[in-house]
Amino acid sequence: MTFRSGFCCFVGRPNAGKSTLTNALVKHKIVITSDKPQTTRHAVRGILTRDDAQIVLVDTPGLHRPRTLLGERLNDVVRATLSDVDVVGFCVPADERIGPGDRYIAQELGELAAPVIAIVTKIDAVKKQRIAEQLLAVSQLGEFADVVPVSAVRNEQVDLLADLLATHLPEGPLLYPADVTTDNDVETRIAELVREAALDGVRDELPHSIAVTVDELVRRPNGLQEIFATIHLERDSQKGIVIGPQGSRLKRIGTVARAGVEELLGERVHLALHVAVERDWQRDPKKLDRLGF
Repeated sequence: MTFRSGFCCFVGRPNAGKSTLTNALVKHKIVITSDKPQTTRHAVRGILTRDDAQIVLVDTPGLHRPRTLLGERLNDVVRATLSDVDVVGFCVPADERIGPGDRYIAQELGELAAPVIAIVTKIDAVKKQRIAEQLLAVSQLGEFADVVPVSAVRNEQVDLLADLLATHLPEGPLLYPADVTTDNDVETRIAELVREAALDGVRDELPHSIAVTVDELVRRPNGLQEIFATIHLERDSQKGIVIGPQGSRLKRIGTVARAGVEELLGERVHLALHVAVERDWQRDPKKLDRLGF
């Protein structure tokens, strides 16, 4: 049997279902998800190992018209990733009309050497007729190797998509050990779980202003893992929103995040959260560097 291995990049406009699809394919929570645009801020690798192939899935930020230096850097991440993968998955949600953002991305993908599979996501959110209409609309955006509808939430056609992706990979050996599902380091994954919890329930511009760093991991004498993390915001007015009355919202963020971190690490942890203001960090190159962008 021929074994194939290589890299696949999911691309699409913000909130097109790329992260949920990555998690469904790997069958582990590798990438945080939210209904807020620009939830994904790094190229996150999820690794799917099968008997016939190893697919390294690179989930990228959504391509968009940038309004800040952070936005420009996120777009740069996407373009750098696209130039170095074996197959591209172009994600278009079934529950939204084709827009200028989709056409812009399709045009950029048309210039790539790598084959592109068009993926109509979120088919669980619409009726069958709407799925058929979207498949037709997507197929008219460019020349695609395949066009496939999927629901990551219901796990519909996810295995079929994996089959299609694998056929476009070159022959090659395992790139990662078979039991590895991501190459993201633990601190990055902890920071992302805290940010996911902080994103829940916030509105307007605040989601874009939230960044999280893990400052220290300390093992207590009694064996308990202690984690110190900071939620960075851009303005003093945002601090009260995140902390909430008598600290209620920050406590809820900690409770939700801690559950995810304990599942990730497989042990009990003490999570200490601090809120700090880094003024206009999205537009400051030095602050972006410091925060890992």
